[in-house]
Amino acid sequence: MLTVSRVEKSYGGRLLFSDVNLTVNRGDRIALVGPNGAGKSTLFKLILQQEEPDDGQVTFQRGSTVGFLPQESAPVGDETVLDLASGRAGITALDDADPDDWQYDDASDGNQIARARKILQGLAFRESDHDRPARTLSGGWVMRAHLARLLVAQPDLLMLDEPTNHLDLETLMWFQNYLRDYPGAILLISHDREFINHLASHIVEIRQNRIWRYTGNYDSFLAQRQAQQDQQLAAYKNQQKEIERLMDFVVRFRAKNTKATQAQAKLKQIERMEKIEPPEAPAATVDFNFPQPESSGHRVISLRNVHFAYGSHVIYQGIDFEANRGDRMVLVGPNGAGKSTLLKLLAGVVTPTAGERDLGLRVNPGYFSQYRSEMLTPGRTVLKEALDTPASVTELFVRTLLGCFLFCDDDVFKKVDVLSGGEKSRLGLVKLLLNPPNLLLMDEPTTHLDMASIDALVSALKKYTGSLVFISHDVYFIKALASKVIHVNAGRLTPYSGGYDYFLEKTQPTSARAGLTAGLHNARPGDRQGGARVAAPETRLSQKDRREQAAEVRRAVSSQKRQVETIEAKVSELEGKQAQLTQELQDPAVYSTPHRLSTVNQSLRTIQTELNRKTTEWEAAVQKLAELERIEAGS
Repeated sequence: MLTVSRVEKSYGGRLLFSDVNLTVNRGDRIALVGPNGAGKSTLFKLILQQEEPDDGQVTFQRGSTVGFLPQESAPVGDETVLDLASGRAGITALDDADPDDWQYDDASDGNQIARARKILQGLAFRESDHDRPARTLSGGWVMRAHLARLLVAQPDLLMLDEPTNHLDLETLMWFQNYLRDYPGAILLISHDREFINHLASHIVEIRQNRIWRYTGNYDSFLAQRQAQQDQQLAAYKNQQKEIERLMDFVVRFRAKNTKATQAQAKLKQIERMEKIEPPEAPAATVDFNFPQPESSGHRVISLRNVHFAYGSHVIYQGIDFEANRGDRMVLVGPNGAGKSTLLKLLAGVVTPTAGERDLGLRVNPGYFSQYRSEMLTPGRTVLKEALDTPASVTELFVRTLLGCFLFCDDDVFKKVDVLSGGEKSRLGLVKLLLNPPNLLLMDEPTTHLDMASIDALVSALKKYTGSLVFISHDVYFIKALASKVIHVNAGRLTPYSGGYDYFLEKTQPTSARAGLTAGLHNARPGDRQGGARVAAPETRLSQKDRREQAAEVRRAVSSQKRQVETIEAKVSELEGKQAQLTQELQDPAVYSTPHRLSTVNQSLRTIQTELNRKTTEWEAAVQKLAELERIEAGS
C-alpha cells in the first residue's frame, strides 16, 4: 500500500536519514521510534508529501486513502463537533481529500452521523457536546474531535503522531481496543510503551541516520536490538583478533624472502574480508541526577478538612491528606476526578475555600505543571529562563546543566515560544534542578519526553531522597516509582499502602491500564471495606457440583502443565541452537568465509526472534498455570 524507497533527507547540512526503505501493507501496525530529533515527524511529512525528499521516492498504491492526526494543533471553524466528526464540515487540512468531491446521500449521511455519535461517545464526548461549535473546545478536545473524524472516515492508512497525549486513561483504554480491530494499516509515533506494546506488530527504529525494522512489540524490539548488538560486538571482536593475527604474521615475515609471498597472501586475505563494523554508540540522551535536597521533618505536608470549588463546581468537600518524608505517591483516577486540582492544592497554586494546608518542618515544595507554559516565561531565551532562579549559580554551571539536557551550543539562545513539547519539559526539569525541592509535585512529567529521557527521569527519581507526589498515565513510569497509590474519584481519596501491583491486586481491574481508572466510581454502596473489594455472595453448590467443578479444575491444571512443559522444551531447543551458532562465531575461521558468516548471523537473528516469542508465550503459560493452581488450592 505504501512504499518508501531509498529516501534521504537533510536540513541545513545535517543528515537526518539516508537510504530509508519501508513498506506498509494492509493490516500492519507499525510504531516509529527513536530519540527526539531523529526524524520521526519528518518521515511522516515526507510520506504525507508535505515535504520532498532529497533523494528517493514515496509511492502509494492507486486509490489508497490516508488520514493523519498531528501531535498538536488542528484547524476548526464554525462547524459543530458532530459535523466535524462525521466529515460533513469538509475540514481537509489533515488529509488529501477534496471537499468538492464529497457526495452524500441521506442513507450514507445517516450512517456517518450514527457512526460519529458512537465514536464521539467512546472518546468521552457528552451528547450535549455534539451541537457545540468546535472552535469553543480546548486544544485537547479539538484533537479528540479530529481523531473521531479520522476513525469515522476509516482511511486505508491511519498515521498518528503522539495520539495519546490528549487522552485520559479511560478514553485511552477505549481507543486501544478500537484500534485493535481497525481494518486499515496504522503507522504511529508514540512514547507510551504500554500503548505500543498493546498495539504494535512491528517496530521501525530511526537511529543514527538509518532505520531498522523489528517484528513484535516494544519490549520484544528492545530484546532483539540488544541481542543483535551483542552478536555484532562479538563478531567484530573476533574478526579484529583474526586481523591482528594475520597482521602479526605480515609484520614478522614480509622482509624475509622465504615468507614474503605468504605475507602478501595474508594481506590480500585481510583485504578480501567483509569488514564488520562495531556496534554504533547510543544516541545522546538526557543524563542527570536530582541534587539531594535538605532533609525535611517526618510529616511533609497535610490537608485538613479541605474544601475547594471552581465557582459553583464543587471539587472537594472536607478531604484529608498527608504525605511523609520519603513517600512516593501516585494519584490515579478517571479524567476530571480532581487529581490535578489536588496536586495544585498541595503545591499552593490554588487556595482551599475552606480547611488548612500545612507544610511540615523545612519543607520546600517544587511543582512541575502538566502545562509546561505555566512554568516558563514566553519571550525569554532558554539560558535566560534557566538563570531566573533563586539559587546562587554561575552562567557556566547553568550552561553545563542545560547541555546535560541536550541544549547544546546555540540551542540555549532559542526562545521559549519556539521550543517543542519535549524541550519545554526538559527546561522545566532544569529549573527544578537549579533549586531542588524536598517535596516534588509532578503532573504528567513524561508527556513529550522520548523513551530514553523517560528512562533517565525514572533513574534520577529512584535516587532522589526527597518526597514525591505525582500524576501519570504511563504504567511503566508508575510501576517503577510508586510505593503508595491514592485513588481520586467523586471528591473522595482512597489510599492504598503499597505499590501499583498491590493496588491492582486490591482493585482487581481487568488490565494494568484499567487499574488506573478502577475504583469507587464502579462500586455500589457496601462493595468495599477498608479499601478492599468485598466478594459477592457465592451461590451455594451441591456436593456433586463441587466435585465436578474441582475435577474440571484439576484437568485444566494438568493440561496447562503439559503446555508449559512443551514450551519449555522448545525454548531449551532454541537456546541450544543459539549456543551452537554463538560458538561458531567465536571461531576466527568463519570470518574468512563471508557467505557462512552472513548465514550464521541471519540464523541467529531468526532464532532470537523465535526465542523472544516463545519466552513471552512461556511466561503467559506459567502465569495461567499459577492462577489455575490457586483456584485448585481454594476449591
